[in-house]
Amino acid sequence: MTAHVHQFPCLKDNYGVLLHDPATGSTATIDAPEAAPILDALATKGWTLTDILVTHHHADHTQGIGALKARFPDARVTAPAKEAAKIGGVDVAVAEGDLVSVGKLRAKVLETPGHTAGHIVYWFEDEAILFAGDTLFPLGCGRVFETPMAVMVTSLLKLTRLPIETKVYCGHEYTLGNARFAITVDPDNTLLQTRAAEVEELRKAGKMTVPTTIALEVATNPFLRIGDPALQRAIGMAGADPTAVFTEIRERKNRA
Repeated sequence: MTAHVHQFPCLKDNYGVLLHDPATGSTATIDAPEAAPILDALATKGWTLTDILVTHHHADHTQGIGALKARFPDARVTAPAKEAAKIGGVDVAVAEGDLVSVGKLRAKVLETPGHTAGHIVYWFEDEAILFAGDTLFPLGCGRVFETPMAVMVTSLLKLTRLPIETKVYCGHEYTLGNARFAITVDPDNTLLQTRAAEVEELRKAGKMTVPTTIALEVATNPFLRIGDPALQRAIGMAGADPTAVFTEIRERKNRA
C-alpha cells in the first residue's frame, strides 16, 4: 500500500479522513464535516489539500468545504452527480463506475443510494480501501432517509462483494451503540459477542473503532446478515424475505 490515511475526530461524532499520495504530494479529504480539524491535520502532517471527495449532501459532510476552499482555492471538489446541485461548488460530478484520481491513487465510484438518494462511495482497489460515507458503519448502516428500504439493501449487498480484506472508513463513530443493538437481534453470534466486548474496551479507552473490514462486517454486522437463518429466528422472522428482515431491524434500530 502506498497511500497514507490519517483519521481524526470532527464535530460531535464525525470523522475527518485525509488520504495522501506520497509519490505526488496530493492529498484528499473525504468529506468536509468541519474545516478547523481538517486544516489542523493538514498542518500537522505538512500536507497540501488538492482534493475534496464528497460522499453525499448532508451538512455534516459538506459544511467545511467553503473554508477549505478559501485556504486551498485550487482544491478540486468531487461529488455525486445526483446531488451536485444540493452541495454546490462542485468541480467534478461523478457517477457509478467513474474513476477518481488523487495523485497516482485511483478510486472507482460506486453508487450506494439509501441514506441519501445520490450517495456514493470511493473504492481504492489497489490500496484495498473503501470510503463508505454514511452507507456502511461498523456493526451498522446509515438511516434510510430518501429511498425505499430495498434500495439500501441493494447498496449494502454491493459492498459485501468487494474483496473481504478491504478496509472500510466511514463518517461516524457509532460503533458502541451499534454493537449493543446488534447483540439484541443476533444474540447467538459468538463472533459478534467477542467483537462487542472489544468495542466496549476500545471506547472506554477513548480509542477509535474505525476502520473495519468487509470480512468483519459480513460476519458480525446484522444489516449484512439479513439472510442468515439464526438472525431471522432471533427476531421472529424465520424464512422471511431478507428485505423485510432488514426493514424490521432498521426500524428497531431507529427506535433504539
